[in-house]
Amino acid sequence: MALDRDLVAGLLDRARRLGAGDADVIAVDGTSFSARVRLGEVDKLEQSHERRLGLRVIIDHRTAVSSTADLSPPSLERLVDETCARARLTAADPLAGLPARGTGVVSIPDLDLCDTAYGEPPAEEKIRLALAAEASALACDPRITNSEGAEFDHGLTEIVYADTNGVVGGYRSSSFSLSVVAIASRDGAMQRDYWYSSRRKFRLLDPPEVIGKIAAQRALARLGARKIATQEAPVVFDPQMAARLIGTLAGAVSGYALYKGASFLADALGQAIASPLITIIDDGTIPMGLGSKPFDGEGLPTRRTTVVDRGVLTSYLLDTYSAKKLGLSATGNAARGVGDTPSVSPTNLYLAAGPSSPQEIIASVPRGLYVTDLIGFGVNTVTGDYSQGASGVWIENGELAYPVEEITIAGNLKDIFRQIDMVGNDLEFRTRIAAPTLKVASMTIAGT
Repeated sequence: MALDRDLVAGLLDRARRLGAGDADVIAVDGTSFSARVRLGEVDKLEQSHERRLGLRVIIDHRTAVSSTADLSPPSLERLVDETCARARLTAADPLAGLPARGTGVVSIPDLDLCDTAYGEPPAEEKIRLALAAEASALACDPRITNSEGAEFDHGLTEIVYADTNGVVGGYRSSSFSLSVVAIASRDGAMQRDYWYSSRRKFRLLDPPEVIGKIAAQRALARLGARKIATQEAPVVFDPQMAARLIGTLAGAVSGYALYKGASFLADALGQAIASPLITIIDDGTIPMGLGSKPFDGEGLPTRRTTVVDRGVLTSYLLDTYSAKKLGLSATGNAARGVGDTPSVSPTNLYLAAGPSSPQEIIASVPRGLYVTDLIGFGVNTVTGDYSQGASGVWIENGELAYPVEEITIAGNLKDIFRQIDMVGNDLEFRTRIAAPTLKVASMTIAGT
């Protein structure tokens, strides 16, 4: 979408003439495609194209936001008029406003976010990839008796931002993902598991045959799962589950949770909150990163922020408003829907890799749990209390022994992060939140 800059400037000028001290525009043009197959047949085929424009105006510290899919000049003029009129009806907030003039993005770095080589292959080619992934899973082992399907997704998005501070910028991004869910059966019992690959560039996706095989192996590894007795023991999180654990920190370091008093990390800047092995970074500038972008939802350049440095909390994640509330500076983490005011979200948040191999971490556990799946979202960011349904593999004498299920792992995040005593060297970005294998020295494992 090549949004006419004169059109954008005209919208902002009209808002000014109607009394707006600050205003910004965000426009999104996106196409998406999804093909899902099951048992060799096409189960779903969807393709969509959406263009939307959002306007935020601030008049005497009063804010209103509107959006529209009608980009004709008369519609956009009404959008400005009606948004300004609504702003005057809202309550004043002295902290409402754009980022300070001169802090917005000046030049747009090339983060290589768009796959210009992919083009637009026919739907038949995308369906073929999903079919190949599912076929690979089904052919892996006779005990793979069913499938919940495989899915290929592709998206292409262009974002344009402009504001009354003179910031104007845009970028394009693409995304590709391929996933499959396999079902294994033995002696009347069934287990399911999945695998996937997600990338900015099509050529970097894992081959469908590999994705299908891993999904099948993960489902097979669950067969014969047992229950275990309630106990205190070490817990090893595989990389996918470790990423979910690290993700719980994102909510706790969000500026909005902090100024509302809804975070167990309030007033913790500069304090040790985790093991010295823990360094957590949020970096929106990683080339081809799934969470990368050249600027955030307020036009501020994204950056690399060390959130936890060797166990010490060194930064929160902030947009302009939450930064003002806390007396701090924005970190380029404003996230925003077209018709929404900014909020806070991580970009590429990850736990830095450690020195230990996954095999060394498992070998260090005489008796404990290797977690491969977590169920639900039992995390209280106000208190730090953590309780999650889990399944995985029981470790005996440093070796993976047998699958286990119907258990709960629990603790408090304040203790969990301090008790991480081994961090793996197997960091890989499969989503925008990533972590290597990690080991918590002791957690409550609730079973029978």
